[in-house]
Amino acid sequence: MMKTKAKTVTIPKSPLRFSSLCFFLLIVLFIPALLTPARIAIGIPATPAQLKPDQPYALIFGTVWGPDDHPIYGVKVKIRRAQDKKPKWELYTNHTGEFAQRVHAGKADYVVWADLKDFKSPDGKPLHLVREIPVHVENDERVDIGLHLTK
Repeated sequence: MMKTKAKTVTIPKSPLRFSSLCFFLLIVLFIPALLTPARIAIGIPATPAQLKPDQPYALIFGTVWGPDDHPIYGVKVKIRRAQDKKPKWELYTNHTGEFAQRVHAGKADYVVWADLKDFKSPDGKPLHLVREIPVHVENDERVDIGLHLTK
């Protein structure tokens, strides 16, 4: 009786390896997700539905000041129309304590305040907002405001 030898079969490798495919998918899928927090931090809406690039807009620009008159990073700022009850925009201050939000051009009234519910001050003491700031917009303009916090 004759024994047969096992043959070695080689399969050619594909030019596109699994690791390069995974890298490509990571780049394509996660780059937009990484850019979303940056857009939120500077006040650009995450969904491009509200303002189109060619439309005129007004800008609410502000700074959040601490009790020692220094700007504060990471404070949640909420903005609503004066006639609404719930905030329409929520954004955070940047490293210089500033925030900016585009709103529709034209006559409108807004209310801006700092939400300090989840905010921790560096010294651990609670901070309080002096008052909500009413903002009136006439047309396509920039309105500068300041939110002052106290201990």
